[in-house]
Amino acid sequence: MNVKAILAAKQRNLGGDIVSIEPTADLAAAARLLGAHRIGAVVIRGAGGRLSGILSERDIVRAISEQGAAALATPVGQTMTRNVATCGEDDTIASIMERMTEGKFRHMPVLAKGELIGLVSIGDVVKQRVEEIEQESEAMRDYIRTA
Repeated sequence: MNVKAILAAKQRNLGGDIVSIEPTADLAAAARLLGAHRIGAVVIRGAGGRLSGILSERDIVRAISEQGAAALATPVGQTMTRNVATCGEDDTIASIMERMTEGKFRHMPVLAKGELIGLVSIGDVVKQRVEEIEQESEAMRDYIRTA
């Protein structure tokens, strides 16, 4: 199973929109955006719509813990993660699961030919893997019943 399957499922269920914000927006606006969409991260697009960073709930909490409430007025571009781990549609679920676990992050932008085409979360990955295991289990039960 690969990332393409996750994106297809998200497209069917959620429309597959990529929530993004400008690097000049402040953290308060980013927090409102995350809350309104009930998501844990937002991508930051730079010139030409290219991926320039990612901002997660953790990034906002870290900024507030270091700077207090004043952090909410800080531009997203100063707090975002710039060195973003990305994946492609053909990457396996197992490989991105491993990368997310090792890197201790929960969101990964998906690129195709350098263009941002989606965002997968650890929740998306786990959900897909559980469905995969359930299908394998059902196939095994069917095999045993017919043997």
